[in-house]
Amino acid sequence: MPLPFLTADGVSEADDDGDEALAHDDHERWRRPYRPGPWRVAIAALLLLLSAFMLLATMIIAFAGTWGGASVCLVAALGVVGSALQVLRAGVWVSRTGLRRVGFFGTRSIAWSEIAELRTVQQPVRWLGLPRTVQGQALTVAGRDGAELPVLLTDHDADFLSRSEAFDRAADTVGAWADEYRPVPA
Repeated sequence: MPLPFLTADGVSEADDDGDEALAHDDHERWRRPYRPGPWRVAIAALLLLLSAFMLLATMIIAFAGTWGGASVCLVAALGVVGSALQVLRAGVWVSRTGLRRVGFFGTRSIAWSEIAELRTVQQPVRWLGLPRTVQGQALTVAGRDGAELPVLLTDHDADFLSRSEAFDRAADTVGAWADEYRPVPA
């Protein structure tokens, strides 16, 4: 059985025909052009650890016979699990149709035709999404009608804190997607 993930380029010697399109090669699907950062993964792991303790408490409460308390604890634990999944899902996603910024509470999709320009700027940015701001880089997008849309990525968010080269690669990748699929103005 060929194991393509063991080779350097992801293609094994037994699969040289190249007819099969991999999921990451499908430009119709939404995908994140960068990996989640260690801070985002650590926050999600801590939330999942908390939910494990909450589920254990749910079991103990249920064995004690207090079904109302067990159901409340179960709902709270499932809410924490959902929060952990949403933390992992947050970020910028791209596809052939456009750009999607997934936040913790909402998602906004922008078609490539609505984007006038993507640029990296020096400006005050939020540190790990908290109210504290520090000087840093941000990937911003400007709409065709001149509207300034929300900041897409910063070098101080949960994906890129202390990883400036990863921020540069992610900004370049999003820019490459924009260059490939954004229509040229006439």
